[in-house]
Amino acid sequence: MPHHKSASKRLRQGEVRRQRNVHFRSTMRSAIKKVRVALEEGDVPKAQTLLAEATQVIDSTRSHGVIHARNASRKISRLTRAVNAKAS
Repeated sequence: MPHHKSASKRLRQGEVRRQRNVHFRSTMRSAIKKVRVALEEGDVPKAQTLLAEATQVIDSTRSHGVIHARNASRKISRLTRAVNAKAS
């Protein structure tokens, strides 16, 4: 338990940020999974629309500082390559 007022505030802030990060990360993973499932089903047009949505979600997660910029770039790149390979 914190012994100072400022320490208890930091504890509360950390918990709020942790919950927010969990939400962003979960939303991002769900968006990525939707694209992968569409690719497995062979529905390329659906995968392309879901890819645009997933890209926005990944960028949003990056801009909030939940994941590193290179990590976001790598995820977007791999998803895009998978969709393009299936499309051709």
